[in-house]
Amino acid sequence: MLSQEVPFPRKAGQSSNDSVGPVLPPAMENVRSYTADEVVQMLNRTPLFMTTLDETDGEGGENIELAALRALAYDGTRAEIAGNFREQGNEQARIKRWKDAKEFYDKALAALKAPQQDDPEPGEDAVELDEEEEAKKEKVIEEASYVNRALCNLELRNYRSCNLDCAATLRLNISNVKAWYRSASACLALDRIPEAEDACNRGLEVDSENDSLRSLSTKIKMRKQSLENLELRRQAREARQRLEEATLAAALKRRGIRCRTTDKAPDAGDAIVKLADPVDADSTLFVPVVLLYSAHLHSDFIKAFDETQKLNDHLEYIFPLPWDEASEYTVAGVECYMETIAGGLIKAGKKLPLSKILVSGKVEIVDGLVKVHVLPKSRVAEWIEEYKLKRGKT
Repeated sequence: MLSQEVPFPRKAGQSSNDSVGPVLPPAMENVRSYTADEVVQMLNRTPLFMTTLDETDGEGGENIELAALRALAYDGTRAEIAGNFREQGNEQARIKRWKDAKEFYDKALAALKAPQQDDPEPGEDAVELDEEEEAKKEKVIEEASYVNRALCNLELRNYRSCNLDCAATLRLNISNVKAWYRSASACLALDRIPEAEDACNRGLEVDSENDSLRSLSTKIKMRKQSLENLELRRQAREARQRLEEATLAAALKRRGIRCRTTDKAPDAGDAIVKLADPVDADSTLFVPVVLLYSAHLHSDFIKAFDETQKLNDHLEYIFPLPWDEASEYTVAGVECYMETIAGGLIKAGKKLPLSKILVSGKVEIVDGLVKVHVLPKSRVAEWIEEYKLKRGKT
């Protein structure tokens, strides 16, 4: 059965043709003249319906209802006020709203440190507080607030704050198993294994059958073993690296090859001076070599030039050069030069093994690279003159 539309009671002077809406309860008749948005704003200033915090009455004054509720939250003894905040924190923690829960525990602890309100004037209904009993209640609430805030900090990954809250808890009650568990968990998260072990073991001394602590103890042992294995592998890598560096240094010294580094070393990636067998100084040496076509401002990079190879061995597969339109670069038509230790130039034989050139005592490996200038024979004299001028030599 369809319900009939019930019109608004008409106001004085309102005709039957005027638009009407649904009948409102008498208590809400005063909102008839407001728009929907204005009604929503009014509701948002009522604590029960608030979706955002509005501390005004809509006209620049104080929101009396909100102020009353706030005052009510701080009405009572310190234990009552702190207990109320703790319970609200517990409710937020149960639904895993850790940040909100932490804020309530903050308020609970702050309430316990606040000065006690003055006693009311004596009267028929006045009740004298038992200070000893109140102190016991406050201690229970303080311990619970600290250890629960530790849980919030643990879940929020505020591990240092978690440990501080656990320490505060244990100063109140050395046998608080939750504090030992949460402190051990925070230390484990930070890979502070000795501290995690200590906290877990001390918790087990209190409750040796605690399943959570026993499980955590297993995790700590596993992580400890994992970290020890990682450390052993790191030490082995470092020892291997030291051995390889010492072997390479011995190989270069044995061959009479000089090396030098500067503060402007280029980034050659993984191209380095190395031995075929990194721990055998007599194995073949490989050197990164840059071929500089200085007359045309081009270059080629040979990542691993075998010390037994000759320059011709590489020029044969590199030539012809794609940009050499005049065909000036041929194996027979070029000469190679290297800069000497003294800053001059030396002609590098194309048919000599690289080791023979490097052990001459006149050249060196600079920043892990050997540079070879490759020039067409027709341009050599001109280029040498330019080189001397740049070097300030005539």
